[in-house]
Amino acid sequence: YENLIIGICVFQVVVDEAQINFFVINQKFRKKGYGSFLMNYLIKRCKKQNIRKLLLEVSHNNSNAKNFYNRFNFSTVGLRKSYYKDGSDALLKEKNLSKK
Repeated sequence: YENLIIGICVFQVVVDEAQINFFVINQKFRKKGYGSFLMNYLIKRCKKQNIRKLLLEVSHNNSNAKNFYNRFNFSTVGLRKSYYKDGSDALLKEKNLSKK
């Protein structure tokens, strides 16, 4: 397993919002908690940097990803029709990180 990549998260921060552009776990390591570990780490880091909102888009056809993001309380806030090459719609999802 030398130099093995288990997961990748690419995101960008603009002022007090972070946009997840790419979030993936290697197929061989899915359903083992690595995705949750990575997402929890990202959320914790964002809160430390006073980021108030985490944003992403996911295909409405990707049930596994939608279920994953729902477990972290991302809510659907918009829709981009025919966004992906296969013609599927993109769901715009958001998680509020503000302290209440």
